[in-house]
Amino acid sequence: MANKKIAAIMAGARQDDKTDMRALIKQLFPDFFEMHGDRTAGDDAAIVGGFASLDKRAVCVIATNKGKDLDQRLATNFGSPTPQGYRKALRIMKTAESLNCPVITLINTPGAYPGADAEASGQGQILANNISEMLQLKVPLLAIIIGEAGSGGALALACSDQVWALEHSMYTVVSPEGFASIMWKDGQRAQDAAKLMHIEPEWLKEKGVLERVLPESVLDNGAAKLQQLIAEQLVDFDQVDLKQLLAKRHARFRKF
Repeated sequence: MANKKIAAIMAGARQDDKTDMRALIKQLFPDFFEMHGDRTAGDDAAIVGGFASLDKRAVCVIATNKGKDLDQRLATNFGSPTPQGYRKALRIMKTAESLNCPVITLINTPGAYPGADAEASGQGQILANNISEMLQLKVPLLAIIIGEAGSGGALALACSDQVWALEHSMYTVVSPEGFASIMWKDGQRAQDAAKLMHIEPEWLKEKGVLERVLPESVLDNGAAKLQQLIAEQLVDFDQVDLKQLLAKRHARFRKF
């Protein structure tokens, strides 16, 4: 039974229905206005970011995107953002801070793009910078893991006041295949690795890594239930003053 559960989580995290984050954004935020570019080197299709409204309040939305077809997936490095993407995300988050807009991130990425050009452009530095800046951002932050959330590439978008995950999603320091390759020199043992890594969202919730595990059904009916849950959480954030919000955020991550 445990093996079946692990297999279901791995398959569900990577299912094709979750790769097109633009479709989910359109369902959750019909008036979404996208922003482009990092104001330094260019744009990155793997990061979709901008502003929208939810229950008549302005929100900032940032998502990783894998794309629907092969051309789109090649353009997004299969959902692995480059330094340009992370700089764009941070630029939009800082704009949200200046406008006092809560930030919602929707995550489905195997990790940051590992190409030599990305490393030469300071991939590690920009990931560290995003993590540092998110921990200090003076607006409420909500991260929702839709599919995969791998390594620092996911963490650089998930240093939030609340982190939620769908029941068939993975939040890991490395992919199960990567873990298996490192431990046993055999990427085919990914399922064995996944068991050792405890990829189960419920286990992560028990350890305080996640605040909520959501049923996959929240994506049904145009993601109406997920939209409702987000709106309710934003109201809850309103009940906490900024100083307390930042103190809780810092304490959340210091405990690890």
